[in-house]
Amino acid sequence: MSQSQPRFDQLPRYVRVRSEPDAAFVEFDFAIGYPDLFVELVLPQSAFAGFCESNRVQHMDAAMAAAVDADMEKWRYGESRDQAD
Repeated sequence: MSQSQPRFDQLPRYVRVRSEPDAAFVEFDFAIGYPDLFVELVLPQSAFAGFCESNRVQHMDAAMAAAVDADMEKWRYGESRDQAD
């Protein structure tokens, strides 16, 4: 018996803020289901808060962000820089 896939609206949503905390506009990465497959978005501070609330986002912690960065390096360079040494 195969496992059923979660519905799209049940997939976790992730946010990684890239801008400074006091910036007028929030620059961030937004992902659905897979934190390493994201789009880059920009919203005013007030709209960002509403966006996060309506999407029930999980803010990426440092470990998750590091894993995403390492995966991006692997795809860009063929291996992570830690392995290249």
